[in-house]
Amino acid sequence: MRALRRWTVPLLVALVALAGCGGGGGGGGADSRRLSIATGGTGGVYFVYGGGLAKLITSSLEGYEATAEVTSASFTLADTASDAVQGRGSFKEQVPAQALARLYTNYTQVVATAGKGIERIEDLKGKRVSVGAPNSGTEVIALRVLEAAGLDPQTDLRRQQLGVAESVQAVKDGSLDAFFWSGGLPTGAVTDLATSRKIALLPTDEYVQPLRSRYGEVYSKATIEGGVYKGVGQGVAVIGVPNYLVVNRSMSEDLAYQLTKLLFEKKSELVKVHPEAKNLELSTAQEVAPLELHPGARRYYQEAGG
Repeated sequence: MRALRRWTVPLLVALVALAGCGGGGGGGGADSRRLSIATGGTGGVYFVYGGGLAKLITSSLEGYEATAEVTSASFTLADTASDAVQGRGSFKEQVPAQALARLYTNYTQVVATAGKGIERIEDLKGKRVSVGAPNSGTEVIALRVLEAAGLDPQTDLRRQQLGVAESVQAVKDGSLDAFFWSGGLPTGAVTDLATSRKIALLPTDEYVQPLRSRYGEVYSKATIEGGVYKGVGQGVAVIGVPNYLVVNRSMSEDLAYQLTKLLFEKKSELVKVHPEAKNLELSTAQEVAPLELHPGARRYYQEAGG
């Protein structure tokens, strides 16, 4: 399910991916409180980034113990967050979410085995294609891209719903022709596939405007530079979606402040965990539309001069 939907009161530290933090008693000591960070699947950036953040919270914030959980969610993607706060799509009611920071951009990666005649989204017709884990952020954008390309996700392809690690294994096994993945760069599972198979990345930039017209301005053009994955020497223009670190609006201002401050003070340690952490910047971290910044996060940015 989507991370936003799993959040519980009073605490959530989600993504954005949606990395969500749910509060509760317990932890490493009698006085500690536990924060749960909902990451994505094991083959994606959220899992690595979220695990690193959990370790920093546990070691740096007195009284808190954080753990990262594998889910089909993300920290949270802007398009999924938009649906959630508006109670739109599969969200039957508005989710009380606020953001701590914009972390980095997710790239819409449509991966196929090279040499099979799959070069554009339209070429997926009749093929065995994974659109992402059920109700994940990947599935949301995959279905929207397919529809923008004039394909019916239900009837025009042999649709599967797999996470990125499962998708990679299915391609290796020969039971899948292509898969969608929305994630940072590089994604470990895709890197693994590219070392054993020659892959092709399909461009999706032509669908940015149709998606913006229908769903809002969270979509933009982005480029997966040549060399990010073995065998893909030329840059590929795709859809970019920002993702955020999101919490329940009921989180205390002090805790939200501490978490936001931790992100920036320990940025160098997060970069060692995954290079996407380099993209956390004061100048862009506050750009979290259509969400609002949590008051604790806003206080940190004001003090930091952002």
